[in-house]
Formats: sequence, C-alpha cells, structure tokens
Amino acid sequence: MEEWKEVRLGDYCDFQNGYAFKSSEFKTNGEYKIVKIKELKDGLVKFFDDSASVDVQDIKEFEKYKIYRNDVLFALTGDPVSKPNPLSWVGRVSIYRSDENALLNQRTCKIKESEKFDNQFLYYYFRQWDNFYALASKATGSASQANISTNTIADTIIKLPPLPTQQKIAAILSSLDDKIELNNKINTNLEQQAQTLFKNWFVDFEPFGTEERIESPIGTMIPRSLRMIQVTDIPHLLETGKRPKGGAAAEGVPSIGAENVKQLGVFDFSSNKFIPREYADSLGKGKINGYELLLYKDGGKPGTFIPHFSMFGEGFPYDECYINEHVFKLDFYDKGLNEFAYFYFNTEYVKNWLANNGGKAAIPGINQNDVNAIWIYDLENHK
Repeated sequence: MEEWKEVRLGDYCDFQNGYAFKSSEFKTNGEYKIVKIKELKDGLVKFFDDSASVDVQDIKEFEKYKIYRNDVLFALTGDPVSKPNPLSWVGRVSIYRSDENALLNQRTCKIKESEKFDNQFLYYYFRQWDNFYALASKATGSASQANISTNTIADTIIKLPPLPTQQKIAAILSSLDDKIELNNKINTNLEQQAQTLFKNWFVDFEPFGTEERIESPIGTMIPRSLRMIQVTDIPHLLETGKRPKGGAAAEGVPSIGAENVKQLGVFDFSSNKFIPREYADSLGKGKINGYELLLYKDGGKPGTFIPHFSMFGEGFPYDECYINEHVFKLDFYDKGLNEFAYFYFNTEYVKNWLANNGGKAAIPGINQNDVNAIWIYDLENHK
C-alpha cells in the first residue's frame, strides 16, 4: 500500500494568475462574471448584487482565465494575520461550485488541473485552520495589507496520499458539505419564517389592531400597551472571552471567534481554533451554554462597522466551547427572551445603532455601553 508522501506542491501542479481587467469594462449583466478577491468568501466563490461582469468578443483570448466547477482559488491579497478577522486574510481558499461563466481577476489565482492530485482534496487541505494559517503567515506587506505569490503556495510542503485515497477523502468531505449546505438552506428558510412572524408582531404591529400608537424612545410609533426599556434595565449577563498570549492552540477546548458570528445556528467547522484545557478552566467567563445572543464585537475597515449576530443551541457547535475577545455574549437568563432578542437585534434600529457607534472608533467595534443603551420592548411588564 502506497504511503502518504511529503511533497512540494509546486512539483505536482501549476497555478494560473488572474487577468487585470479594467474597471471601465465592468458591467452588471455581462456574459462572464468576474471573480475578484471579495467573491472568495467562506470557502466558496459567492456572487453579490454588485459583483462585476464583462462581455468578451473572443473568449479564446481569455481561455486560461476561465473558471470551471471545482476549480480551487486563492486570494493573493488581503489582511495580514494580525487582523482579527480570518475571513479577510490573505491566502484564503475557495472552491467554485457554480456553473456560471466566470473569469479570474488579478490578485487571485487558481490551481491548474493535474493528473497527480485531486483538486477538491487540496481545497480541503487548505481549509484546515493550521494549513491556512501557515500559508497566510508567509505573506509580506504592510500592517494593513498582505500579499502572497503563487510561488509561496507552490513552495508549500504538504502530505499527499495516493490519488485514489485523495479522491475518496474528497468525495466523503464533499458529501458532508452537501448535507451541511442543505441543512443551512433549511435553517435559513425557518429563520426567514420566524423573521416574518416577528415583523408582523413587532414592526408592523398587526396583532395590536387599531390600538392607539404613541411615540417610542427611538422615535417610532408603537402600540400604547408596549413599553420600551434599555438593555441595562433588564437583568442580564454581558461578557466577552479571551485567548491566551500567543493566540489559539492546535488542540484543546474549542474557541469561538467573530468569524463564526454570522447567523442563527450556522458554524464553520473548518475554522476551528482551540485554547488549552487549563486555560479554559481558569477563565471563569465566556462559556457558551446554549441560546445566548452572540454579537460581533470588533473588526472592519476604519469608519465602518457591520453588526452580525448568532445563536447556538445546547450542545452545538460543541458540548463545551468559549468565545474569544472579539465576541460579546448577551444572556437575559431566559431562553425565550434571548430568542426574542436575536430577532429584535436584527431590526434596522439596533443594527443602525451599533453600526453608527461601532464605526466611530479608531478600530471599528462596539463596547458594553453601546449594547446596554439599546432600547428593547419590556415583554416582562407588557400589558
């Protein structure tokens, strides 16, 4: 039986850099989507409403820049590892799961297909936290922008099993990804239904019928029987966590960072980080017990803060895990109130409040005062 071998990646494959398209050529509904760095998100190539596209007269001229299903792409420019959000780091890898016509833009690259390896195996290899971190740590550049080259990726030494083993591993992981994607779609659909119900009750106030409306502390008109108080006036726990000096460990107790504060019940297990057992026992704070509201605490470009919220159930994503210093945990000591708060915090008022306050800081972020000052419906004393 053939054993796994340590090999230099560049001896097994080649890379294709993207093309320097001119912004003046970009359209909103062109024949070919343009994959830029921002489209490499959460391990996938994702197109957005403002994603660029182009029309080309002779596609043969751009044949080598075409992207096909299961192509593996890297971001060659991004934030250095000193920045708090790994989702924006240089070196992040994504896989193309679409059948749309697409072309590769500059400062991104793709691995060319080879008979010596399985594309998807390499994708999963670089999605592992330690391997991704090792690659991103090799970047050069400034404190605000880091860069790697295809030579940097090519010089990576990896353990490579025989091709049939690569294919089996990739097939299993791909199947699991498909199941996760299906579960996420179900989860998103259920959340959308809950958001619709919440809006009906606490934005449109339809169940309150013709009850008199009065002006609320946030300037909106609400039913007279609804009262609003600030978070600080409700018994609650608001805390953040920590990681030891030197950052995350290779194994131990799972540590949840801002990259996983995205959406209700959504977690990216490929971004796993850990803290030592002894350190977790000494913390005394930041433990996730289930059904607490998690808030994205800091990060982003100067002047811009984009709030994100999440909530996990009991035993998910782990039986025991802790938040790090870039996440707030808000617990009203009541599962139902915590769930209500998740949907309430996703309203325009709260998101705008946190965005405005978080964007004022030199390093974008919110503090405990910003959270405690939020006005929320007093359901306990609702009459």
